Amino acid sequence: MEEKQRTYEIRTGCDRGLCRAAVGRQDRQLNTYDWLADVPGNLETTDLVEVQFKHTRKGYYHNVNNLPLKKGDIVAVEASPGHDIGVVTLTGRLVTLQIKKANLKSADDIKRIYRLARQVDMDKYHEAKAREHETMIQSREIAKKLGLDMKIGDVEYQGDGQKAIFYYIADERVDFRQLIKDLAAAFHVRIEMKQIGARQEAGRIGGTGPCGRELCCATWMKNFVSVSTGAARYQDISLNPQKLAGMCAKLKCCLNYEVDDYMEAGKVLPNREVVLQTLDSDYYYFKADILAGLVTYSTDKRIAANLETITAQRAKEIIEMNKRGQKPADLQPDEEKIKKQQENAPVDLLAGDDIHRFDKAKKKKKKKKPQRPKGEQPNGGQPNGGQPRGEQHRGEQHRNEKPAQE
Repeated sequence: MEEKQRTYEIRTGCDRGLCRAAVGRQDRQLNTYDWLADVPGNLETTDLVEVQFKHTRKGYYHNVNNLPLKKGDIVAVEASPGHDIGVVTLTGRLVTLQIKKANLKSADDIKRIYRLARQVDMDKYHEAKAREHETMIQSREIAKKLGLDMKIGDVEYQGDGQKAIFYYIADERVDFRQLIKDLAAAFHVRIEMKQIGARQEAGRIGGTGPCGRELCCATWMKNFVSVSTGAARYQDISLNPQKLAGMCAKLKCCLNYEVDDYMEAGKVLPNREVVLQTLDSDYYYFKADILAGLVTYSTDKRIAANLETITAQRAKEIIEMNKRGQKPADLQPDEEKIKKQQENAPVDLLAGDDIHRFDKAKKKKKKKKPQRPKGEQPNGGQPNGGQPRGEQHRGEQHRNEKPAQE
């Protein structure tokens, strides 16, 4: 069979926010999955199209020219002034749901798609994007000369280079009217200022968190919920500001991921202020494994001494016994109860397997010799090794003779 010749396109890079195959990091931030793409008549229901620009910005446009658009196409869209370049991320019926989610009620907010991007449009786009970093550095120097308490974190040029959006961070209200005039005189473009928070800035810059993975705000998280120290208290995490703070110097967003589970599991635990009384001594709360339902008690109120770990159910049983004036001999349950718990406990079949069990070389098994019937001699059954008795006798004499000395 003849081998078919195939051509492969190797992508070595990705423009910031313009990846046709939607595989770049910035595309995954606001990536949408069209689960109605295979439904007949999906594209005929509406002419609305969702278009993504650099980083976290999206817009919705009318396909007035009935262009055959699909996800990943680079298009030129209407802007004020001029036009902008973006990537189609969604078409069809789901776009109307996205518009409701974005709270775009007025039809005037939805502009038009001009055409598929031509080579001339892409050349202007690359030229404008190449000036972004240098523009950001110069704008920081201009803001510093004016004495403004603000930080310009990113700059985004429009596709045709006629407009630039400056993203800045400021703790207080900033009067940047003079700054806009100086920036317009320096770069000869229309200026737009947008204020962002510390979490949005970290998402635009990107980075790796202490967990070893890429920042959540740089990949999928765009709706930021306020995080309080109460989330750390519910999960029994040490209130260390250096460990609780993320790359944005704010509390980590991941503190809210499991707080609901910890709050639900914490309802089963006994009160921390209650002292458990036994015949030997009193036990004070020391720590707890909230999700496992285990509580550790200490005989000393301030330091760890004679630590005993019991289940939350056992702790509540002792509390009820103390209320009735009874004191158990020990915090641990009776041996019979322990045996029953061990019998009813689930068995992990993989727990006894050693992870290094395949590292040792296998020993070759020795082949067993076939067994001879009783009374049969080796070498064909002749008792003298298959030689006649006379020849065997002469051979023994020859071996016993000593060599003659010269």
